[in-house]
Amino acid sequence: MAHRPKRTFRQRAADSSDSDGAEESPAEPGAPREVAAPGSAEEGPPSGGGRAPVAGRPHRVRGPSGRGRVWASSRRAKEAAPRENEGLGVQSDAGKKGESRVFDMSTDEEDEIHHSSESKDDQGLSSDSSSSLGEKELSSTVKIPDAAFIQAARRKRELARAQDDYISLDVEHTSTVSGMKKESEDDPESEPDDHEKRIPFTLKPQTFRQRMAEESISRNEETSEESQEDEKQDIWERQQMRKAVKIIEERDIDLSHRSGSSKVKKFDTSISFTPVNLEIIKKQLNTRLTLLQETHRSHLREYEKYVQDVKSSKSTIQNLESSSNQALSCKFYKSMKMYVENLIDCLNEKIINIQEIESSMHALLLKQAMTFMKRRQDELKHESTYLQQLSRKDETSTSGNLALDEKTQWILEEVESRRTKRRQARMLSGNCNHQEGTSSDDELPSAEMIDFQKSQGDILQKQKKVFEDVHDDFCNIQNILLKFQQWREKFPDSYYEAFISLCIPKLLNPLIRVQLIDWNPLKLDSTGLKEMPWFKSVEEFMDSSVEDSKKESSSDKKILSTIINKTIIPRLTDFVEFLWDPLSTSQTTSLITHCRVILEEHSICENEVSKSKQDLLKSIVSRMKKAVEDDVFIPLYPKSAVENKTSPHSKFQERQFWSGLKLFHNILLWNGLLTDDTLQELGLGKLLNRYLIIALLNATPGPDVVKKCNQIAACLPEKWFENSTMRTSIPQLENFIQFLLQSAHRLSRSEFRNKVEEIILILVKIKALNQAESFIGEHHLDHLKSLI
Repeated sequence: MAHRPKRTFRQRAADSSDSDGAEESPAEPGAPREVAAPGSAEEGPPSGGGRAPVAGRPHRVRGPSGRGRVWASSRRAKEAAPRENEGLGVQSDAGKKGESRVFDMSTDEEDEIHHSSESKDDQGLSSDSSSSLGEKELSSTVKIPDAAFIQAARRKRELARAQDDYISLDVEHTSTVSGMKKESEDDPESEPDDHEKRIPFTLKPQTFRQRMAEESISRNEETSEESQEDEKQDIWERQQMRKAVKIIEERDIDLSHRSGSSKVKKFDTSISFTPVNLEIIKKQLNTRLTLLQETHRSHLREYEKYVQDVKSSKSTIQNLESSSNQALSCKFYKSMKMYVENLIDCLNEKIINIQEIESSMHALLLKQAMTFMKRRQDELKHESTYLQQLSRKDETSTSGNLALDEKTQWILEEVESRRTKRRQARMLSGNCNHQEGTSSDDELPSAEMIDFQKSQGDILQKQKKVFEDVHDDFCNIQNILLKFQQWREKFPDSYYEAFISLCIPKLLNPLIRVQLIDWNPLKLDSTGLKEMPWFKSVEEFMDSSVEDSKKESSSDKKILSTIINKTIIPRLTDFVEFLWDPLSTSQTTSLITHCRVILEEHSICENEVSKSKQDLLKSIVSRMKKAVEDDVFIPLYPKSAVENKTSPHSKFQERQFWSGLKLFHNILLWNGLLTDDTLQELGLGKLLNRYLIIALLNATPGPDVVKKCNQIAACLPEKWFENSTMRTSIPQLENFIQFLLQSAHRLSRSEFRNKVEEIILILVKIKALNQAESFIGEHHLDHLKSLI
């Protein structure tokens, strides 16, 4: 099928009649005839400029090559005939006026003829017939001067130019220059010099008549183009219709021919067939029979398979129809699925709020703990500096008093004020055996305490509002576990196959964390894990599991331990790393209580608890090491400064010793949770041998030293000395045993001989039996042998 021609709206090239009209065309009746000079050339479509009469417009001067550039168009070609007629009128007038006018007219006619020939060269689409007709009309209308006349005119013009010695700018001279174009092509020697040539820079102006003629021509061309496009469109449509009809007819003829050929088939006698005998026919029949039998057998197998499928489908349908619980189970599973999805959506929405509240409470407690720690370190630093300055007499003022800055003075007054309040409180309670330095010193000013309580109250109010808009079935742990308990009772197989025991700890994690926001394991009055509502609910869920052979190995028995490992132990680890103060006996005792419940009673699955448990124990050891390095400081002063028990140096040294002994006691409280090697390294190696023994060696032997040694021995775990076959103590206590023997030697020669018996008892307690027997035999203390 032919393509439809595209409509174009560009200016089409001039027809052959227009090209011919560029040479000559009949003028309108009654219009004067003029000889037109070549107009200024332009590229592309005509701009509407025309040729002026010879007398009024100067002609374009040729370039150095002897041929000017001309852009012909249909608009200018149609103006050629009137201008030539106007040129005839000019010629007749020139005959009356004189020879000069005739000379100018003949030159213009020559230029006009030359211009027409150039226009014909540029328009290669004009026909031969129209061109010959234009030449006949031109020859009958225009009188062409002969060569002699043109040569004479040229000589006359050159003579006039030589006399004037310049190129006149008069309009009359321009026509002579145009008349020389034809001759200059034939005679290169007569070509004018460069200074005699005129270079056109602008288009020549047109007359009003020329502009009107061009506008009318353009309108006629546009109308003719549209009509031609419409005709082409109609022709194209008729061609397409004829092609379509022809294709349909050919198809019908082809179909009829095929039907006729199929009905009548002629036998071609030239075809030769292979010879056929009985064996070949029999062989082919057997082959065909074999194929049919194989096909039949395959069909039988498929048939049997389909029969079995039908039977199984019928039995399944009967089973489903006879089973009335299937609909109920399907309904239960759908409801359970919707419940779990809604529960997960609820928890995902609330978990962000829960995390924010947890962070707020943790930040509040951390700020308080850092306040206590920084205050204790600052007070220790300022008090130690004050005592060092006090021991240097050259740094005192003239009045004998030590000059202190305001900050140090204020800190010392605050410390003494708190000590006085604690001392008064102990006297009221009847506790007279308290040693200075064993207090935790965790009192806050009343204003700071009020701010702390207010912030804590605001956080607890937010905690209560977390699940304020949630139904109990989605925020109450007991109700949630009841849903899963119903599943376990009704469909135990699907319950265990779905590994619900692994999903329950994850579902309960946000709900348990909300209950733990107000839980502080560092307080003695904190709620124990076994008393928490979630703990009781989980225990009830575990105890209500199915009583069958799977009970001991049931995965539901691991739910509580999984919750502790995934939720409780990480929270305890945060408290140990950031909030626990190992110097506080109350915090250490409470923390140990919770850790024993978690690590000993509920470590059923060692593989699961291993990592979280190890992380917790590592954080405990790391925190105690940091406390030994940062918080233990026992200064050594001259004996003259500490002999007086009421002196500031003696009091400060005593407080620091008992503070170190308190940390030693707190470290050894972890016996049973931490390994013996870890405790012996921390308590005996880093604290007893490095700080406490050195302070005892600097002290004067007496009842106070024996009392301190008894306190050290009382802190040692009895489990270390349970072996009845032990005759020597553990290696880390060797320095302590040597100090005991040295103190016993001094006391045996002093007024405190009765204290030697206490030292022997300490040696026996720590299983230093060989050293005790040697000392008794050396000092002939036979009455003390019964102690061993």
